[in-house]
Formats: sequence, structure tokens, C-alpha cells
Amino acid sequence: MLIGIDPILNPEILHALRAMGHGDEIVIADGSFPAETVARRLVRMEASDMPRMLRAVLSVLPIDESEPDPVLGMEVIGEPGTIMPAHREIDAALVAATGGAVTLKRIERYAFYERAKQAFAVIATGERLFYSNVIIRKGTIA
Repeated sequence: MLIGIDPILNPEILHALRAMGHGDEIVIADGSFPAETVARRLVRMEASDMPRMLRAVLSVLPIDESEPDPVLGMEVIGEPGTIMPAHREIDAALVAATGGAVTLKRIERYAFYERAKQAFAVIATGERLFYSNVIIRKGTIA
């Protein structure tokens, strides 16, 4: 255990977050996401849900605000304008972490998969809420 570090951030996750450089991306994925197929580095955290993992990651990871759209989610198939409960959870975590300076942008499912293939790592949660997938681009600390 570490002071000030959420215990859900295990050594593998902390290593990945620390090893990432500016502009690298990490995926927090739900239980339906093809994590094994997509991930270059996979950390399995099926006992966690997406909102808890997202809040924990955002508590230590700076978000890259130097480029547009540093946080990406997945659009609803065939209904790109639909906001799902998972999207609201992601937005709430972003408001808590950034005061609303960063918002979620949603992209088409297969575009999301292709982007996720380039990510530094994928954290596979056991989240059952549909569309609970998010890509976060790492920023810098002044």
C-alpha cells in the first residue's frame, strides 16, 4: 500500500502509467471489449468496474490538453448521437479530475478499436455497462 495512491492501482498499472510518455495513450475497457486481441500490453482487472478504475487512473495521470480530444469513448453503434450511462460516468470522472476542462469525445466503434491497438496498454475491467471504454492520452507535469 502507498499513501495517496488508490490501492486498485496495482504494480502493473502503476508501472504502465509511469512508463508512458507524453502523448502515449491508455485504454480502460469494459468486460466485452476485445482486450486480448487489441492490447500491446494487457493488464487484467476484472474485479474492478470502469468508473472506479477511471477515477483511480485520473488521480495520478496528467491528461494531455495540448492537442484536441485527449479522452475518447466509443459511439453507440448506429446511433452516434446517443449518450449512454457509461458516457455520463466518464464525463463525471473527467469533471471531478479536471473541473470540466476536458470532455469526452466519442468515435465510431472500429475507429476506437484501431486507436486502441496503438495504445501503450489496455486495462481490462469487468465492467458490464455497455460502451464503458475510454482512451486517455497522457500529458505532462510542469
